[in-house]
Amino acid sequence: MNKTINYVVALICVLACSLSSCKDNSTKNQLTEHSFEKPNVLFIMSDDQGYGDVGFHGNPIIKTPHIDALAAKSTELTNFHVGTTCTPSRAGLLTGRNSNRSNTWHTIGGCSILNREEQTISEVFQKDGYNTAMFGKWHLGDNYPYRPQDRGFKDALYHGGGGIGQTPDYWNNDYFNDTYFRNGKPEKFEGYCTDVWFNESIEYIEDQKNTPFFAYVALNAPHGPFNVPQEYLDMYADADLNDTQKRFYGMISNIDDNIGKLMEYLESSGKLENTIVIFTTDNGTAAGIGKKNGAVTGYNANLKGTKSSPYDGGHRVPFLIHWPKGNITADHLEQSNDLVSHVDILPTLAKLCGIDFTPKNELDGTDVSQVFYPNKKLEDRMLVVDTQRLQWPVKYRNSCVMQGEWRLVNGNELYNMDTDFGQVEDLSSKFPERVKNMQAFYEDWWKSTEQDMHYSSNPLNTPNNENVLLTIHDLHSEDPIPWNQDLIRKGEQQPEGYYLIEITEPGNYQFDLYRYPPESNFAINDTVEEIASKPNWNGLAKGKGIKVVGGQIQLNDLVFKQDGKASESHISVTGSLENGTYRLAASFITPDTSEFPAYYVNITKI
Repeated sequence: MNKTINYVVALICVLACSLSSCKDNSTKNQLTEHSFEKPNVLFIMSDDQGYGDVGFHGNPIIKTPHIDALAAKSTELTNFHVGTTCTPSRAGLLTGRNSNRSNTWHTIGGCSILNREEQTISEVFQKDGYNTAMFGKWHLGDNYPYRPQDRGFKDALYHGGGGIGQTPDYWNNDYFNDTYFRNGKPEKFEGYCTDVWFNESIEYIEDQKNTPFFAYVALNAPHGPFNVPQEYLDMYADADLNDTQKRFYGMISNIDDNIGKLMEYLESSGKLENTIVIFTTDNGTAAGIGKKNGAVTGYNANLKGTKSSPYDGGHRVPFLIHWPKGNITADHLEQSNDLVSHVDILPTLAKLCGIDFTPKNELDGTDVSQVFYPNKKLEDRMLVVDTQRLQWPVKYRNSCVMQGEWRLVNGNELYNMDTDFGQVEDLSSKFPERVKNMQAFYEDWWKSTEQDMHYSSNPLNTPNNENVLLTIHDLHSEDPIPWNQDLIRKGEQQPEGYYLIEITEPGNYQFDLYRYPPESNFAINDTVEEIASKPNWNGLAKGKGIKVVGGQIQLNDLVFKQDGKASESHISVTGSLENGTYRLAASFITPDTSEFPAYYVNITKI
């Protein structure tokens, strides 16, 4: 069989498996084994970059020539949606399920940890023989068994928490010359964070020879604090934008240059032909719209709302897919306006890659691979996105039910995006039956998600008896939480709350209570120097030490105490525990007998 015939047979296999259920599994397996070369997958997701933050959507200011070039040769989904904030989008992408089902409805507060029961796209691809890797932002749990290397990624390079400089991240990371975690171990890098993620991605892809790969490049840029190399800030020196927007746009242009470098590498290496390249973002714009001298500046493609909004500006984002060997390019189909969501990615990529995928859990998404080919449309359906950002989800809170171009916002506002892209005219009074039908769908959907809602617990018994470092970023609390290192330094927020921990081996446990993170080597009462800001970069506040006389651990009704000195880096409290699940509260005792929460708690079995 010559090369041309091989290609035709492979293409027929892809299309057949994309448009049917392939009832004869033995036939499908033979085609896959002998005729279908599994494609690589490169999935690029930027952080907080909205629908209007690219040149190909008409932004007259932003400079994204490489992304625009990718758009010109890709198939674009123009009606693609994600969650409205970071963690919900990542969880939905990886599992095919809405974030309310998996304890990922928030970005902090113990509600950004992906439950162990969830099946991830990386696990599915790894089981099928793919090499799997991720680079950048994880934001789905910082301890075993929630880290990327625990969830199907054989190779993982990432920062802590939801962004560089957040509480779980390595101390004093600031986007430049930082320390990241490679499969859980800290490693120092030179260069700007986005450059590091792409450089490491290229090195990884270069090493993949005879095995297909699934590479997830999850950027933390252009998420705040908007630290950017000066040369990219200079690109917007004369733009009619405020200072924050200039830095935000500069971060996107840096991403753009890196995408150009990556695409050039794929083409020159010969890997582009059979690599499914996807570019998208995780929510609406965070800083693309702003004000300068009282006037609105920036561009949002006429969409209503930005990050966190239930209107389309909060969750409608760019989506490009390019796969020459699979005939998914602009030459075959430039655009599809079918309603597609991040929860569709797992079943869709599994189908495109010839993976026999049986979901472990009920999916909110479905295989939509037919939309990438001409004259194929999805059946009419409804989807839900919402923004919770609470300790426990609330029905109809910041919700949007979507059906084609229709949107039911917060349960009672109805819009048609086809005639009203800016969602100005509420049509609920004109189409009461449609409102009722969409409300009924939401009611059924909510009932099904409620059955899955529960918190993730942190097991203290880990492989090789590794320590567990809990940070106040993940404290279950109704109070404001110091979720970044600037707030950690200030020491002004003192939330009350608890961590949910799990003991499966009875014995003695040591709880080391820290004011500053262990790697900082600061004492509890140290006053840490301020780091001054620069035009392209946010500094950090002066660190405020505290005076303490001891530490206390409370686990349900058990209380353990230990005297200690403020001049030490931490206070160690020990206690004997039986198997079970506990609510853990950890605090310092101050000279006036008040309590100050330990911002970091390092736990080991002794």
